[in-house]
Amino acid sequence: MDKASFSMKARIRSFKYAFNGISLIFRHHNAIIHLIAAGVVITMSLICGLNSTEWCIVLLCIGFVISAEGINTSIEYLADIVSPEFDQRIKKVKDVAAASVLISAIISFAIGLIIFLPKL
Repeated sequence: MDKASFSMKARIRSFKYAFNGISLIFRHHNAIIHLIAAGVVITMSLICGLNSTEWCIVLLCIGFVISAEGINTSIEYLADIVSPEFDQRIKKVKDVAAASVLISAIISFAIGLIIFLPKL
């Protein structure tokens, strides 16, 4: 690799692209729902006085769900470019990506119950 690939300017540009991607994720209604849920969970965490381990677990769960939503969104964008018209194969790809978000949300919800129920 050439030296230019590791320049500070290139790193800053990479962050710009990543923040643009975050912006694209949160233009989708499902991601907004996850963001609202994350806000509720963070508020509950503050009220319940979670310890540092519980905070780490909660933040990992939030990151897990939002990252899954980001991957799902990118798959949807790419699938729509590959096949703008309905295609059963593309539908399967989108369904599996959406299922991944649902699974991450269900697991995170279960973890939330384990952490918060004893504190309520």
